[in-house]
Amino acid sequence: MGLIIFLVVVVLIVLYFVAIYNGLVTSRNSYKNAFAQIDVQLTRRHDLIPNLVETAKGYLAHERGTLEAVVQARNAAVSGLASAKANPGDPAAMQQLGSSENALTQTLGHLFALQESYPDLKANQTMMQLSEELTSTENRVAFARQAYNDSVLTYNNKREVFPASFVANSRGFLAAEPLKIEDPAVRDVPKVSFT
Repeated sequence: MGLIIFLVVVVLIVLYFVAIYNGLVTSRNSYKNAFAQIDVQLTRRHDLIPNLVETAKGYLAHERGTLEAVVQARNAAVSGLASAKANPGDPAAMQQLGSSENALTQTLGHLFALQESYPDLKANQTMMQLSEELTSTENRVAFARQAYNDSVLTYNNKREVFPASFVANSRGFLAAEPLKIEDPAVRDVPKVSFT
């Protein structure tokens, strides 16, 4: 009778650790799937930018430096996305992607600031449509990034709690890095002057 109780306890412990392992795998797959959604939206964003630059070229002929900066930032962002796609959650890849996307956002901001100075460009139907599509895509990126970061948080929490941390460390479940893309407009403090 004692042997049967011992075997039942051993089987229950083994099943418990199998459930922990399966939960970690499921959680890791969840954040990788969430990153795939970021990949879709960032690829859409990157694909819109050449059309935007091409439309602006005719109006901003003497602002070539800005257009070239946008193209270079876009190419760096595409490269950063490729690195992150190869290993979603890797801290170095996610930091590279975040910084390249931040640089792209800043250069696009310069382009849109220039657009305000050129009424013909601002009124161009293609430019307005591309700007609207880009804005819509930016919103989708933000939602996809939030879903990814939530999945990463869930995964990291699962891998760090006791006793799952033993399984995670022994089976190579590394911590995943959230994606941080800065929005300069959110960070800027409004200036108030009463003079």
